[in-house]
Amino acid sequence: MPQLVGDLPPSVQRIHIMGIAGTAMAALAGMLKDAGYTVTGSDTGVYPPMSDYLASLDIPVMIGYKAENLAHRPDLVVVGNVIRQSYAEAEALLASDLLWCSFPQLLGASFLAKRSNIVVAGTHGKTTTTAMGAWLLEAAGKKPGFLIGGLAKNFDRTAHTGEPPYFVIEGDEYDTAFFDKGPKFLHYRPHTAIITSVEFDHADIYRDLAHVQESFRKLTAIVPADGCIVARWDHDTVVEVCQDVPAEIRRYGVGQSWDGRIEGVDTERGVQRFAVLKDGALYGRFESILVGEHNLYNQVAMVAALDRYGLSTEALAAGFSSFAGVRRRQDLIGEPRHIAVIDDFAHHPTAVELTIQSLRLRFGQRRLWVIFEPRSNTSRRKVFQDRYAEVFGGADVVIIPTPPDQERIAAHERFDADALVQKLRGKGIEAFHLPTVEEIVAVVAANALPWDVVAVFSNGGFGGIHNKLLKALASNS
Repeated sequence: MPQLVGDLPPSVQRIHIMGIAGTAMAALAGMLKDAGYTVTGSDTGVYPPMSDYLASLDIPVMIGYKAENLAHRPDLVVVGNVIRQSYAEAEALLASDLLWCSFPQLLGASFLAKRSNIVVAGTHGKTTTTAMGAWLLEAAGKKPGFLIGGLAKNFDRTAHTGEPPYFVIEGDEYDTAFFDKGPKFLHYRPHTAIITSVEFDHADIYRDLAHVQESFRKLTAIVPADGCIVARWDHDTVVEVCQDVPAEIRRYGVGQSWDGRIEGVDTERGVQRFAVLKDGALYGRFESILVGEHNLYNQVAMVAALDRYGLSTEALAAGFSSFAGVRRRQDLIGEPRHIAVIDDFAHHPTAVELTIQSLRLRFGQRRLWVIFEPRSNTSRRKVFQDRYAEVFGGADVVIIPTPPDQERIAAHERFDADALVQKLRGKGIEAFHLPTVEEIVAVVAANALPWDVVAVFSNGGFGGIHNKLLKALASNS
């Protein structure tokens, strides 16, 4: 059972990816396909948009982690971090003589060597900020490589090898694989690291906030002396992980060397006008579809990073104005009967709160429905039970389904949908626990009115609720 060490042998031509339908893994599959490799994969629960993306690449996906998936004897097997050692396919791999590695190992060795890598890390904002940075460089004619943990609307791929020297990559703090429990971003060879935020998350692998910060300290420590850390310096948890580092630190946030201000939001066009300040002086004025204070500072962070690489304010302005956003990030997917249906990935309570605030800015006083699926490994636990009761204040109607797969969690650790609904009602918010997708769709279709906004927050497929809502709302005329 040989594990890949160092560079990829030239004999490797056929690569099999276990867990291929994850956003990062599908992105890697596309990069490998572009590089001329024959790619196959396996996964479970494959759903759009990744299923459509893989189909567009003509990459076959085997359903289920079965031993026979390796019968074609690929030259290299890439093991995703969703794979457990007990899966039949993993057991067959470890019992074989096939060469194998983790996704971050392969990415670092094959695509990130000798590049100026911009690694976007943090509890919140990684995907949007990565997509934005890749597009700003692309719009400026730099042809960067990139890997984005979502589908950016300006690109037809979630990843591209690009041309040297720039590569923009989403830096995930989640663990690498069952045989490597360190965070993925430690494999990404950062020249610039953006740290947007550091909060407790991923309760299935991190004990507490201090444990999360330990991983981020390791990241900031490996940024070289000629590199740069762009850090949200008005957040104490970020400051604490950036001590005693060799690299330059560019501090951004409220009252920092790099700051910003919102100068207006056009609720008809859904765009925000904002200014970036450097040392208190105006650096540039920009306009983009990214609305809200958290998006303001994500954009300030990327300006601070790309300024170091010489991008002009004119080039940045052109990139911001043409940035189309990311699917599943405040993504307007339809407006049946003038009812806006939004798809968003938010699941951590801070992300939920900030997204609701942004939707309020974007849509003004239109009635806002929020349908929140507690699906992540953290949100299905009660670790944020009380915090969730505080973050829905900007919504008019909140609907919570029964969380999936709670039988895998000890009863005393489980998130309680009924308890959350009662707390929200106590705060004067119209809230409901509707166990199934079908019940949710029926209630929304019967009660939503023209000019309402229906926002669905989930980090999964959510039983196909998005298309079901669009169909039901359109037919209920």
